[in-house]
Amino acid sequence: MTEQKRNPLKKFLEHLGPGLITGASDDDPSGIGTYTQAGAVLGFATLWTAIVTLPLMIVVQHICAKVGMCSGRGLAGVLRKFYPRWLLYPAVIGLVVANTINAGTDIAAIGAAVNMFVPIPISLLVVPIAVAIVALQVWGSYRLIVRVFKWLTLSLFAYIIAAFLAKPDWSRVLMSTFFPTLELTGQYITTIVAILGTTISPYLFFWEASEEVEEEKAEGRKTIISRKGATDTEIRNEKIDTIVGMLFCNVVFYFAILASASTLYATGHTNIRSATDAAQALRPLAGDLATVLFAIGLIGAGLLAVPVLTGSAAFAVAETFGWRSGLDEKPRHAKKFYAVIVVSTLVGIGIDFIGINPISALYWTAVINGVIAPPLLIIVMLVSNNRKVMGPRVNGLGTNIVGWLAASIMFAAAIGMFLTWGN
Repeated sequence: MTEQKRNPLKKFLEHLGPGLITGASDDDPSGIGTYTQAGAVLGFATLWTAIVTLPLMIVVQHICAKVGMCSGRGLAGVLRKFYPRWLLYPAVIGLVVANTINAGTDIAAIGAAVNMFVPIPISLLVVPIAVAIVALQVWGSYRLIVRVFKWLTLSLFAYIIAAFLAKPDWSRVLMSTFFPTLELTGQYITTIVAILGTTISPYLFFWEASEEVEEEKAEGRKTIISRKGATDTEIRNEKIDTIVGMLFCNVVFYFAILASASTLYATGHTNIRSATDAAQALRPLAGDLATVLFAIGLIGAGLLAVPVLTGSAAFAVAETFGWRSGLDEKPRHAKKFYAVIVVSTLVGIGIDFIGINPISALYWTAVINGVIAPPLLIIVMLVSNNRKVMGPRVNGLGTNIVGWLAASIMFAAAIGMFLTWGN
């Protein structure tokens, strides 16, 4: 007790887990690529989205965490138990396809950033990077993986520092943040869809619920019965974890747009063809340190996000078919679960060899997520209001209002994108 009183910060940090990791992984290379593209093409015009999406993200991820805590299952496991297969299979297939594409583009982005420090062709870097990531997932314990993930979150501070080094016009920044100018053009709305898709991402719905289950397994609650339900203290700790994670995510997201708008947009560098281009373009404008920080942030973000992408796909597939799963499981005991991780990574690597522009791939991956997320979010809302799943922890009125608002905004943005396509 005395030790806890002496170290309140340590106690606070110990409570951070799935929420923090989920928030940090949300700033993956796909997200950073999208924010960089948004800042380079539209300047400060999309800074306001970081403010608007924050409460939506907090509520959505809180709902997903609560599903895992109260049901004792991951989201796909809940769908398998309580809902028809015609709802389960499309949701999981859409998730796996989107995650595999996303993982592939993220691995390529890591390779491009490493290439800035080591003059080795990107094509030769992607395979060893992917092997290292898979090795950590397959042979590392859950607690080891969580510790590695927590340390990797520190790399994302690079974008905040880089933004300050860019020396933006803070009066314009504040005006764009709190008094936005909206544009009804195809490019602007598509960028909004990409930002929504990379912040309120489908894979985070599944990952958050599954990681709450993993946390409980790590504490010794191995059966579904022992995991069902959540105390007020557990819910309160989860809320703190989720709020910190989402706030961290959006601060990084805000400053990534800010750094790009202050440098690339300001000097007409709108044709960013790779992560290397984006980082190198910062050098004459914000100095060598900003360039290095951008690259380090991209590497850290990718190493954090790829295991989350392939891991959430593996959890969803395993829960769909009732396979044994878990990052604490020995490979010989959960062969099919780890096989999904390996196959998803391999297919992702294959995408890297078909000659797609890395930044374009990252951006369009975010757009795809922006289209897939709204129907999945409706499923999440239905699940979280089902008393058979949640018991007495179904959503309250405020949570439902914000959750349905998030789904409505994402649907409206996706429809608006298709209506303004080409304008």
